[in-house]
Amino acid sequence: MKEQSNIPTSKVERAGRFVTTGLKVGSNYIKHYTRKLMDPSTTKETLHQDNAADIYDTLSNLKGSALKVAQMLSMDKGMLPKAYTEKFAMSQYSAPPLSGPLVVNTFVKTLGKSPTQLYDTFEMQASNAASIGQVHKATKAGKTLAVKIQYPGVANSVKSDLRIVKPFAIRIVGMNEVDMDKYFDEIESKLLEETDYKLELRRSMDLSAACAHIPNLRFPGYYPDMSSERIITMDWLEGKHLKEFLLTNPSQEVRDKIGQALWDFYQFQVHSLKQVHADPHPGNFLMRPDGTVGIFDFGCVKEVPLDFYENYFLLVDKEVLKDEKRRHEIYTNLEMIHPTDTPKEVEFFSGLFQHMIDLLTLPFTVENFDFGNEAYFNEIYAYMDELYNMKEIRDSKVARGSRHSLYINRTYFGLYSILSELKANIITGNSRIKELAKS
Repeated sequence: MKEQSNIPTSKVERAGRFVTTGLKVGSNYIKHYTRKLMDPSTTKETLHQDNAADIYDTLSNLKGSALKVAQMLSMDKGMLPKAYTEKFAMSQYSAPPLSGPLVVNTFVKTLGKSPTQLYDTFEMQASNAASIGQVHKATKAGKTLAVKIQYPGVANSVKSDLRIVKPFAIRIVGMNEVDMDKYFDEIESKLLEETDYKLELRRSMDLSAACAHIPNLRFPGYYPDMSSERIITMDWLEGKHLKEFLLTNPSQEVRDKIGQALWDFYQFQVHSLKQVHADPHPGNFLMRPDGTVGIFDFGCVKEVPLDFYENYFLLVDKEVLKDEKRRHEIYTNLEMIHPTDTPKEVEFFSGLFQHMIDLLTLPFTVENFDFGNEAYFNEIYAYMDELYNMKEIRDSKVARGSRHSLYINRTYFGLYSILSELKANIITGNSRIKELAKS
């Protein structure tokens, strides 16, 4: 893959790239409608492919917050047209890497030494490159290391990038600006945390230690003396990312072991630690033929407020939800319905949310769940598509759902997606969650 010798860091230059991309997108729409005049049977598939390619090309070269938003959108298969999902998914671990001089400059600026002075060996070509940073392989005192380097200008461009990318997100997703305003504040706070590598190092060490007892998980050791505000040095983990791993045709037993380990990892964090690794895209996991899975990158950690946690997981309790008054109270607490809603709106949205909750919480209500059940996921995607196209939802003047739900929902959607790809059949019942809490 071609390396980048520079990244636009000024607000003016980055905004200019977006304006150029906006013109390309506009041109793509004109081409689409021209084709449609010539051939009324023309679909939007080519339009989506052209727009996805142009937008991703810009975002992957700008890196940072803009590319991170694309990565987040790619994880929700029900939110975007397929062309966007597939293209944006490349941001998970295959964005264009930085050139050698930029890498060396980051070391000298933040650690006062070049990579060759700090490590015994250092591979200048990146092993993978994502939205916030890229990873290089190194060795020191007989140990193989992974060195994560943050792209220049990322931390300083979070706020301005999000302001620029918002119109693209609104147009692609079809969400009202009021919804975006509510959630972009949450996204901004998390992205600012992700650019703080000292915070990430601390969280990585703490959460790895807290989850070390969970079977079949592997975490790297971390090296604070070879880390800085823009560099993190950790042990190199062997393994394959999800798509590569599945190409090896692993047995069902191995798929189930990995699936169980991931399920346990997330349930223990949410229910026992009240904080969670909230970036469950495939680029953050390395899967192995023995059924173990390596986990790294604790840059995005969502702390779960107790009142939100209590209300959110009451949604799993079918007995509680049978009480209409109690259900209304929970929906209100979670901002799914609002005090300003008319009785008709309360009835309408309560019905929609109840069906969605019944679908999404199903794994929690049974002892074992087969995530290889394609009919289950097809039903979810069909219902999400139905909601997306409902005029009442698109015309809603208020955002539905607490800001805290953004990253918690994202975490579970990401986890479900990985378990679905693995076709894992695992223990998901409440007894398993209680067992993890005791360990």
